[in-house]
Amino acid sequence: MTVREPAVAGMFYPASPSKLKAELQLLLDKSKPTKNFENISAIVVPHAGIVYSGKTAGFAYNLIKDKDFETVIIISPSHREYFPGCSIYSGDAYKTPLGEVFVNREVRERLIENNENIFSGIEGHRAEHALEVQIPFLQMVLKDFTIVPIVMGDQSKLYVDELAEALASINNEKTLFVASSDLSHFYPADHADRLDSKVEERINSFDYTGLIKDLESRSSEACGGGCIATAMKASSINGIKKSKVLYRNTSAETSGDRSEVVGYLSAVIYK
Repeated sequence: MTVREPAVAGMFYPASPSKLKAELQLLLDKSKPTKNFENISAIVVPHAGIVYSGKTAGFAYNLIKDKDFETVIIISPSHREYFPGCSIYSGDAYKTPLGEVFVNREVRERLIENNENIFSGIEGHRAEHALEVQIPFLQMVLKDFTIVPIVMGDQSKLYVDELAEALASINNEKTLFVASSDLSHFYPADHADRLDSKVEERINSFDYTGLIKDLESRSSEACGGGCIATAMKASSINGIKKSKVLYRNTSAETSGDRSEVVGYLSAVIYK
């Protein structure tokens, strides 16, 4: 077996299984959503170190706790490598301190078949944190599931459209999309709020076309904005056209420093 070993354990989250489990449980306990959503197609979650964004992510992960999802398709940006297209991990499993999660090879083959810009490889997977940090949360809230780990080396509209069409063709009620994205980076808190509120507005109005335009014009920022748009469009193709931001904050909630913040939100896409 080819297993992708943890790259950011001990940095973005604890490397000790017991410490990691305890910290994740604490974050989940702090982030109980006030409303339940049925027929969930996707969630949007941040990907910073869990001390900063784990509470925000917890609002979305609590919504899927003990749900009957068999396949989780994680859509991540690429922070360390640029490449055209979308890379699905070519190995057999991703490993975290909580154990191994197997890659759904059948879904991977279906996604790369007849899609020019979706391929199987290790590009984007070697050291990417934005995908890895989602897996321990999934291990906490779901029981038996496989993953399809996708890293978008380029999030331009061409690749968003192709990946969304491919994902829509394999989606069903036992499949969940997880879009990994932070928001603006290193602005004063007031300026960050102006930028990040535009992303929130686009999600709440289910306007992925407007979201892409905002990101292209730089009137808002999200390092995984294309991942969010992909999950929204794939859901829309299958008739799921509602989305709701569950929680939005910045790193200042943890650090107390409002001079340079990173924005986070969690959201749900549902029918």
